[in-house]
Amino acid sequence: MAVYFFYGDEDFNIELELKKLSSKLNPDFSSMNYQNLDNPDYSTLINALRTPPMMFGQMLLVINAENYFLSNKNYFDDSELTDIEDALINNPESLDIAFVVKLPRDENKKIDSRRKLYKILSKFNSKEFPTFKTYKTADINNWIKNNAKSKDIILNQDAINLLIEQIGNNLREFDGELEKLKLIAYPSKIITKQMVQDICISNQDLFNFTELIMKGKKDYALLEFKKLLDKKHPLELLSAIQTMLRKWIILKTSKSKSPVELAKIVGMHEFVVKQTLEKLKNSKTSDLVKLKDNLFNVEYKIKSAEAIDIISEVECAIIR
Repeated sequence: MAVYFFYGDEDFNIELELKKLSSKLNPDFSSMNYQNLDNPDYSTLINALRTPPMMFGQMLLVINAENYFLSNKNYFDDSELTDIEDALINNPESLDIAFVVKLPRDENKKIDSRRKLYKILSKFNSKEFPTFKTYKTADINNWIKNNAKSKDIILNQDAINLLIEQIGNNLREFDGELEKLKLIAYPSKIITKQMVQDICISNQDLFNFTELIMKGKKDYALLEFKKLLDKKHPLELLSAIQTMLRKWIILKTSKSKSPVELAKIVGMHEFVVKQTLEKLKNSKTSDLVKLKDNLFNVEYKIKSAEAIDIISEVECAIIR
């Protein structure tokens, strides 16, 4: 049917595009009609491109192609590239092909547009998916509205503003919170600011929790943790706290950079960066790192089924 080339550091938007393509497959034969290849060599790639789909409707071939563009070597010689281009031009009518390059987030990497493979793929349905800049709140605002529309819900503008303030530019987290808000609002389709305040953990909530730990008030920190559990599963909470701690450590160790530069690095609004820097004045970087390590270790134990009592494990990590 068509050839697509999706690339950029906003992997969630790329995944949404792939989801749209896979939704066209016959659900009864989806396992047979969907193929995913990870940086295949020439022989494997050309065979996949030239193999006619089976008789069970449309097929989707996804090729993860990061190494084709991020490695120092050229994966294909000129004759092989000619064969690949010919196979793409003569793509079977019932086959969709998607080349995907997910770039590391927050590293400002770009794929090499001088490579011949890039020039070949850019002739087809090529689209870049960059991470939204935190200061471009209008773009994030529009994305939230469109995502909410796809879930058949509507957000009041003050609810959107609060979500952006709390989350920044993490689209995957926005999507997860919108799913929760949809359940809370049912049967209504309107999402209010109060619902966001009740369901979504804010930076202030997380700061209050970690600040108590930094001050040695671990008994109060445990009480705060129990309140946070009303909003998130322990694993979700661990992930949110560790993400926040990672950002704080970056802020504490990058004092030479301006708030604007830091906002781009950590994916937070510039105003939130300034507020956070002020709040972190009396916090030691070593304490932040220790807490992050403790929480990482307990998260590993939970995911590897070594933790008997999840909540107790987290509480021990907090007071350790």
